Formats: sequence, structure tokens, C-alpha cells
Amino acid sequence: MKTSWYNNKWVIVILHIAAWLLLFSLPVLLSSSHNNNAPHFSETKETWSTILEWAMNLSWVAFFYLNAFVLIPRFIYTNRYRDYISIQLALYIFLTWESYFFFKVLSGRPHFEVDRHVLFNFFIFLFFLSFSTAFTMIRDKIKTDQINAKRENENLKTELTLLRSQASPHFMFNVLNNMVALARKKSDLLEPSLIKLSSLMRYMLYDSDDTKVSLENEIDYIQSYIDLQQQRFGNRLKLNVAFHPSNDQYQIEPMLLIPLVENAFKHGTGNIEDASIDIRLTAENGVLDFIVKNKFNPASTDEKDNTHGIGLPNLKRRLDLLYGKNHKLLISEKDDQFTVSLQIQIS
Repeated sequence: MKTSWYNNKWVIVILHIAAWLLLFSLPVLLSSSHNNNAPHFSETKETWSTILEWAMNLSWVAFFYLNAFVLIPRFIYTNRYRDYISIQLALYIFLTWESYFFFKVLSGRPHFEVDRHVLFNFFIFLFFLSFSTAFTMIRDKIKTDQINAKRENENLKTELTLLRSQASPHFMFNVLNNMVALARKKSDLLEPSLIKLSSLMRYMLYDSDDTKVSLENEIDYIQSYIDLQQQRFGNRLKLNVAFHPSNDQYQIEPMLLIPLVENAFKHGTGNIEDASIDIRLTAENGVLDFIVKNKFNPASTDEKDNTHGIGLPNLKRRLDLLYGKNHKLLISEKDDQFTVSLQIQIS
């Protein structure tokens, strides 16, 4: 997996170095206007004092990373608060003594007041401690969120793969039933039907593995399924089909619309007088409208629902996972008319 530039190890190192240089340069930049009032030292003492200042700065940097990468994970995250406080107290004493040693003993600065130095160091210590703790909490929160997002994404991919794999056997079961009916009738339509079935299987095995397919290919797939069903029912079924995509560049998840068509043929045929199915698809301005209507017999609804299978529940789950609030699925039953309307924002 390609790493984003802001997650690159060397970019992070460079950003940290730049941040520290900016932080430790601020006192010099802010005090530049007061240089005329500052006490003057010899060039040797000035150089030595600068070296000691940067040495002390490195000690604060070391404390920052020690707290962030060692102390907090080892003591705070394991609820060892007493040990953590004891170590912080020891570090404060050490850093205060180090600063005293650098600037009083080695540098020999005049007018060095120990009391003010201890108090001043305490506030610096609190600043770096707070800064380090905030940095650690934010960093770990971001890492946790990224891990959770990746885990959720993988779970969604796994679930979608499972749902898609369930759709294929469900579809094949219905189509093979059609083939059996044609074989029993010894129909001449069996051979062209098998050829169409072969093209459908090719689509299911290869194209459906893609995350998205062109809407045109999905329509061809649905049309082939409809053709197979129409061969089976012939004049016993009034079928109206209209596909009007305005753009051949639209993409859609494979095998997403077929459950609605399967459901119409399953519940809209059989012991139904003047059986009819209307299928209409339009796609324009980034919105797909898919409407499927079929006559149904309310008296046989309970019996068919007992063998309803996984088609529509599968579809609803896939729509929730893939499109969330960017889709609308409406199902209505009025008199003897069953209507499913699906609207999706597609690209």
C-alpha cells in the first residue's frame, strides 16, 4: 500500500526538526529588539553560552520524546500513575540541576538567582510535559482512528464480498430453473438460452469482481436475464422494458439491480391473471432512477414470502454499505400492484 507523503518517516523527522528550530529560535527573535540593553560578554563567553543553551535545549527535546514514547505508554497506559509521578519529579530535579550546572557553574553568568531559576525551570518543565502529553494523546488517537477505519473498511469489504457471492448462487438457481423448464418442453430456445446463460456467467465470474462496472454493462446483463425470462413465459407475460441512460460513463456496483428484476419475475408470474412487469431505468445528472412494477396476487403473498430467499434483504444491506444516505429505496403495495423504486447518486 502506498504511503501518503505526510506519513513518510523522513517527512515527519524533517517537520519535527523544523518545529524545534522554530521554537528555540523564538526567544532570540523576540529579544532582538532589546539587544542594545542586553549585557555584553566577550566573544568566547558568548559562543560558550550559546553552546550551553543549545545543549540544554537538546535535553528538553530528549525529555519531550522520553515522555511521549516511553513514559506515557509504559506507565500512564498501564495505570501506574504513582511510578509516573515519581519519575517526573526525578526528571524535574535532574533538568533543573543540569540547567543550574550549565548556566551558573560552566557559563559563570552574573546575577544568577537560584530561587528564580528553580521557579522558571518549573514552568518550562510543565510546558514541555503538557506539550509532550498532548502530542502523544493526539498521535495515538489518530493512530487508533486509522486502525479502526482500516478494520471497518476491511470488514465492509469482507461483508460485501460475502453478499455478492450470495447473489450469484441465488441468481443461478432461478436461471437454471428456467433451463429445466425449456429442456422439459424440448424447446428450440434452449440452445440460444444456454448461450445467453454463458455470457451471464462470464459477467458474473469476471466483471462482477470489479469494484464498479459501467452502467451500460450492467444494463446488458439485466437485459440478458430478462430475455431468458421472456423466452420462458412467452405471451403469458406482458413485459415493458425501457432503459435510458444519458451517459455511457456512469459507474455502478455490479449485480446491484438484478435482485429487483428477479423479485418481479418471482412474485409477478405464476397464478396471476394478466401478469405484467414494467421495468424502467433512467440515468441523468448523476442520479439513477430504477423502477420495477409487477402485478401480484395478495392471496399467495404469504406462501411466496416463506421462500423469499435472500434477494431483497441482500440488496438493502448492500445499498446501506455502499451508498448510505446517497440512495433511496421505496417499496409499495397498492391493490394488485407491487412497486419498487430505487434512486442512487452515481458517478
